[in-house]
Amino acid sequence: MYIDPSHFLHSCGGAAAGPRLNNNQLYKFSYTTEVLLDRTRGSKEGRAGYKISTNVDINLVWRDPSSKDNQLIQLISNVRVEPASHRPQKKNVLHGSTAESVLGKTRLAALTKPFLVHLKNGKAKAFYSYWAEPAIIKNLKRGLASLLQVQLNTGKVVENDVSGRCTVEYKAVKGQVTRTKLLETCKAEETGFTTHSQVLGVSTKSSSVTVFTLEDGFIRSVVAEEAHSLAVNARRSAGAKVVSRQTLTLVGTEAGPLEAAGKDVAGVVKSIDAKLAAVGIVAEKVKSQCKGCPSLFEHWQAHQKQLEPASLSKTTAPRSFLALIQSIRKASKDEILKVLKSTSKTSLPQVVDAVTSSQTTASLDAMLEFLNFTDAKGLVLQERFLYACGFASHPNERMLQALLVSDILKGKIGSSDIKESVVIIMGALVHKLCQKGGCNLPVVMQVKKLILDGPDNTQVESEVQMYLLALKNSLLPEAIPIFTKYAESEVGAYNTIALTALQRYDVKLMTDEVKRTVNRVYHQNRRIYEKNVRVAAADVVFSSDPSYFEVKNLLLSIGNLPHEMNKYMVSKIQDLLRFQMPASKIINQVMKDMISHNYNRFAKVGSSSAFSGFMAQSADMTSTYSLDILYSGSGIMRRSNMNIYGASNGAVLHGLQVAIEAQGLESLIAATPDEGEEDLESFAGMSALLFDVQLRPVTFFKGYSDLMSKMFSMTGDPMNVVKGLILLTDHSEVIQLQSGLKASAEFQGGLAIDISGGMEISLWYRESKTSVNNRGALVVTGNLTVDMDFMRAGVEVSFETAASLDFITTVQFSEYPFLVCIQMDKATFPISEYLTKYESLSSGKSIVSRKSRKQLIPGSEFPLHQENSNMCKKVFDSSW
Repeated sequence: MYIDPSHFLHSCGGAAAGPRLNNNQLYKFSYTTEVLLDRTRGSKEGRAGYKISTNVDINLVWRDPSSKDNQLIQLISNVRVEPASHRPQKKNVLHGSTAESVLGKTRLAALTKPFLVHLKNGKAKAFYSYWAEPAIIKNLKRGLASLLQVQLNTGKVVENDVSGRCTVEYKAVKGQVTRTKLLETCKAEETGFTTHSQVLGVSTKSSSVTVFTLEDGFIRSVVAEEAHSLAVNARRSAGAKVVSRQTLTLVGTEAGPLEAAGKDVAGVVKSIDAKLAAVGIVAEKVKSQCKGCPSLFEHWQAHQKQLEPASLSKTTAPRSFLALIQSIRKASKDEILKVLKSTSKTSLPQVVDAVTSSQTTASLDAMLEFLNFTDAKGLVLQERFLYACGFASHPNERMLQALLVSDILKGKIGSSDIKESVVIIMGALVHKLCQKGGCNLPVVMQVKKLILDGPDNTQVESEVQMYLLALKNSLLPEAIPIFTKYAESEVGAYNTIALTALQRYDVKLMTDEVKRTVNRVYHQNRRIYEKNVRVAAADVVFSSDPSYFEVKNLLLSIGNLPHEMNKYMVSKIQDLLRFQMPASKIINQVMKDMISHNYNRFAKVGSSSAFSGFMAQSADMTSTYSLDILYSGSGIMRRSNMNIYGASNGAVLHGLQVAIEAQGLESLIAATPDEGEEDLESFAGMSALLFDVQLRPVTFFKGYSDLMSKMFSMTGDPMNVVKGLILLTDHSEVIQLQSGLKASAEFQGGLAIDISGGMEISLWYRESKTSVNNRGALVVTGNLTVDMDFMRAGVEVSFETAASLDFITTVQFSEYPFLVCIQMDKATFPISEYLTKYESLSSGKSIVSRKSRKQLIPGSEFPLHQENSNMCKKVFDSSW
């Protein structure tokens, strides 16, 4: 319930609604405001920050004769600047300084100039100062003026103060009033942005409490404390906090100036000083000037070596990437183009990643001017630009508009691969904009229509796949009927995309019609399907809150499936039970029935498997992996699917999916294809999904002639699927403190990633090998700074790591059952944490303290089922 503060005066029959000042009285107060910065859990070295102390004289200038609570008061102060806590001389940036040397004459004079506050019923109705004063000085005065607002009765109100327009809760007890500001309700001019993903995002926690001690209805002391903490969800030790404190204490009273005569506040203010103006109580923006800061080009020259391909596996690459993004965000289009045109060919793709990830108007304009989409030779740079758009942390409609209406889509595109990527990435941008509540924006509506109508508007197979992949990225509820339709298509590629897309939707959206369709596909009620399509359908059933009879029918099918599919289904059910997935409860119920669960069904031989496990577990985040491999009856791999998930704060992120598919290879070894796969064209390819964004699939070979040419030229070297720099975490926020100071929070996480995959087939040794190699370097930094222009204090927390993960499958198909060995290895990798605190003056004097901690995480081979371990032993023994 909201209460009008003016109600109190009326309802209390003339009782004071707020503190009243007496005429001809000077109230002498001591006032301090301090700001402290540290990592969230604190540190032994003490906090960075500073304290401003002043003596404040307050007197009544004018009172409305008809209302004693309608007052105009004057405040005059002098100033001292001190460190926030006691420091040794060497660590005290303010040692030997005076208020004048720190602030400068102009600012000091402005800060000591008197200002006026119009209080009505205890609330600040107007704040009078000088327009010419520096914004930071006016803000400090606003912080003091806001501290005088108080309500003597319990209740909730909406107040304007230096922080903005906020809901405030008052609790009045004898001689004391507690004011709690509900900071999440504050409406301020300056807003920031944050990463859409909760797992990769930043959590904030804020509080603001002010305690007034009163005597005879007048303020004796005011103590205010405001705290803001920010932490990376995936690793909460990478967190920082800022604490702002204000203390106002009545020291004494003495005779003061007489009340001025006048009919209203405006007339009285003008009679005192015509230059005084009502400048507003809400803080104004402060433009920070960076003296001696390098230009973007100079910044790039300092970092370019770290962005060469040879450095991408080191943490220096993402650290330089993040630093470059910060510089690009302050640069103009021409400055950005100058860097793009001056960059070497080898480092240019990484610069494209940084410029696109900056997500400013200037950076997008620069990229659209720089890239020539009619040139097929520019495929690498064009795709890096598009992928960076897809991974954008906070895209706006203009980015989507650029892909929709520019020459990229409507003009002549030199590469069909790029056209596919444009449409696929537009789907990802639609999803992110819808997450932010922008589903009804005109450009989003246009793209939604384009991709929803797309599959039925073309007969070209590659284009249908392109639109289906775009819809898979978009996660639009309207796309579910389309996926349901294409799940029963006669084209295997359509089936797989549609079914894997349905698996990504919320279970609540899986209607009875969707479930009936998916079950029809698995049980082949209308037509024969490929094995990989049927197991994809089974995955959808298991993940969609299946009924008792759905699960029973799946179990009853085991024994009537192709050999390897039998084995896969048994392994899948065992994995769901072992890993206690949501479907495990209903599976356990069904397995009590001996007809569904017996030795004949669950003792099937074969090499196909499904296995899930934990990669890492901590209080902040749990990371899991799954490996599903399906073989054909001839021993050639049909489908390999590796997934990595991250879970934090109840949210789940699909961090990585690498799927390798092969078909129509039986003729190479004179084997008989499985049912439904007799006429399949020879094909092998890879599809990757990275951080919830489906990327354009990569083809190893397609068609018999292409297969044979690749067979004889095959080197075993992996084919690159994804390579580049990705901005994972991106949180920027301006925190307006009640003291009038502003804290700037910048949290960014950068990842250098290289994912490649390959497939080898040796007819001589009758052996095939598939590999997926993942290399990555991650850096996350968090900066919390309070910059007063003349003085700056801050804290930086960061962590970094570089790791590799290899997934290798070796198959020997000289006999049946063939030998299969799956290996998933991670190398030993370091994790380093850093804490930096800094304080500096505009004169150039600065104090910096640094602390670091490093630990090595030993390498290991991730455990899979015992059967795999036994098989690997046989494979490696036979290879000797």
